[in-house]
Amino acid sequence: MTALTCFSLSQDQHIAHLVLNQPEALNTMHPTFWRELDEVLTRLHKEGTARVLVISSTGKHFSAGMALETFGGAITMDDQSPEGRAAMFDMLGDMQATFTKLETLRMPVIAAIHGGCIGGAVDMVTACCLRYATADAFFCIQEINIGMVADVGTLQRLPKLIPLAVVKELAYTGRRLPAAKALAYGLVNDVFDTREAMLAAALQCAAEIASKPPVAIWGTKQAVHYARDHSVDESLKQMGWLQGAVWSNAHVREAVSAMKEKRQGSFTPLTALHSFREL
Repeated sequence: MTALTCFSLSQDQHIAHLVLNQPEALNTMHPTFWRELDEVLTRLHKEGTARVLVISSTGKHFSAGMALETFGGAITMDDQSPEGRAAMFDMLGDMQATFTKLETLRMPVIAAIHGGCIGGAVDMVTACCLRYATADAFFCIQEINIGMVADVGTLQRLPKLIPLAVVKELAYTGRRLPAAKALAYGLVNDVFDTREAMLAAALQCAAEIASKPPVAIWGTKQAVHYARDHSVDESLKQMGWLQGAVWSNAHVREAVSAMKEKRQGSFTPLTALHSFREL
């Protein structure tokens, strides 16, 4: 993977920590941002050495969303022909696929959010498993304020997380949702007075997750997402096949022993993935 310019990535004790690090640009999202994020998520998914991913940021805001100048330069939205408008489908699908990787990653993803989480940033954090926020954080579906429909996941994922009427109000008005209300609605898991306290809590949760058998965590993530989008009956059937695939007597014995002996468990890491084309 090439050197990162929009992010910094570190890994310790099976916890990967990805930091948005262009505070001077309010961590806006441009083609390089999308390319690097996609590369990082693909790498983490394939390697399987990390057991959880924490995403945090720098500067005044978590992210101000899409870099608007992108659409006047690197990306041209051609609305003058049916062919040009139809091409938007593939471009949006490609962008959507990057954030969907947060959902399909073989590990949970925790977003640590401070300041503004605006536009495309809402698309990103709604694809994460857990969200911690500072008291000064706010969420804004900014797209409606600039004359467009939010199109990279917010309108599809947010209704699964908070009441539909609240989603409609935010999406129609472009109002800011402050952290306290986001907590009350269930969008964030907890709110903290400082960034330091928030990040410490996110990393503590990550450490707890990393202490569990990674294949069981991966299976749990799949089951929860499947149940979100399917009926109870369908989800129970899927659970039977999933449990049969990931069950390990050795992991259960080790987890119980570690709990009784008040120590960290020792579990088999995830298998590295290889594309057939790479063999």
